[in-house]
Amino acid sequence: MTYQGVIFDLDGTLLDTEAMARRAGEHAFQTLGLDVPDGFFDSLVGVDFDTGMARIIARWPDLDTDRLNQLWYEKSRELHHQGIPQKPGVAQILDHIDRLNLPKAIATSSFRDSAQHKLQAAGLADRFDIVISVDCVNRAKPAPDPYLLAAERLGIAPTACLAFEDSETGAQSAFAAGMYVVLIPDTAPVSGQYAHHMAADLLAGAGKAGLI
Repeated sequence: MTYQGVIFDLDGTLLDTEAMARRAGEHAFQTLGLDVPDGFFDSLVGVDFDTGMARIIARWPDLDTDRLNQLWYEKSRELHHQGIPQKPGVAQILDHIDRLNLPKAIATSSFRDSAQHKLQAAGLADRFDIVISVDCVNRAKPAPDPYLLAAERLGIAPTACLAFEDSETGAQSAFAAGMYVVLIPDTAPVSGQYAHHMAADLLAGAGKAGLI
C-alpha cells in the first residue's frame, strides 16, 4: 500500500491512558459506593464524553454526575502527574513516518485541552501539528467526522490515509471515512470488523499495513 498520510487515535493507541482512565473511573464509582457490572467500562472506551455520560446515566439515573466527574477528574490528574507512558513503538513509528516525509495527525475523542495536556505529559506535543479533538467536530466517533476533518487538514484524500486505532468505536470511524485501518486492541475487546489488520502493537500493525 502507498499512503499519503497517517492518522492516529490518541488514548490507548499512542498513549497508555485507557488503563489510567479505567482506574480513575473505578475509584470514582467505589468512592460513591457503586458496583460497576463487568464489561461496563469496556462500553466507554473510545467514545466521547457526552456518549459516555449518557450510558452512565442510563445505568444509574439518580447518580450525582457532577460528583462522579469531579472524583474521576481528580484521580485521573493524580495518575497523569505520575507520568503518561507512550505505547510500545510510538517513537520508532513516528520517526519512520518522518523519514518517509509523510504528514501525520491525531483524531481523538478527548477534548482539546485534555489531549494537549496528555501529549505534553507524554513528550509528544511537538510531534503533531494537527490534533483533531472532539470539540472540532459536530459528530464524534463512530461517525467519520474526526477522521474526515483530519484528512482535510492534512490536504489528503481520506482513502489515501492509514489510520491506527485501539477501539471498535474508533476503527468504525476511520473505516467509515474510507481509510485503511489498523486496529491494536488495548483494554476493551474488539471484533476487528472495521479493521483491515489487527496487531499486537504499533510496529507490528505498521508492518502488516506495509508502512514499514
